[in-house]
Amino acid sequence: MVWTYLVVAGLFECCWAIGLKYTDGFTKLIPSLLTVSAMAISFLLLSVAMKTIPVGTAYAVWTGIGAIGVAIMGMVLFGESRDILRIICLLLIVAGIVGLKLVSSSQGAS
Repeated sequence: MVWTYLVVAGLFECCWAIGLKYTDGFTKLIPSLLTVSAMAISFLLLSVAMKTIPVGTAYAVWTGIGAIGVAIMGMVLFGESRDILRIICLLLIVAGIVGLKLVSSSQGAS
């Protein structure tokens, strides 16, 4: 269950990172409130996950999910580059996240 919290925390990290683009420097009320709420949920769930998952693993997975999600959303929402090298690099991040999960699971942090 703790890995579910970590994945959801990473998804909320994507929400707040993309939300920053819409806050216009925190001058727009609704996007700002939604972004700050997503930040709070993301940090709360990350902290819950860190009770069980080692801090280095949890943080790496959390930021990895955020980086991948934001990069994909940047491509979809803002027309950012879909260059093959960029996609390969994102897949390497995914491989790292999966590897950390496998290593963590084999060491008893579930």
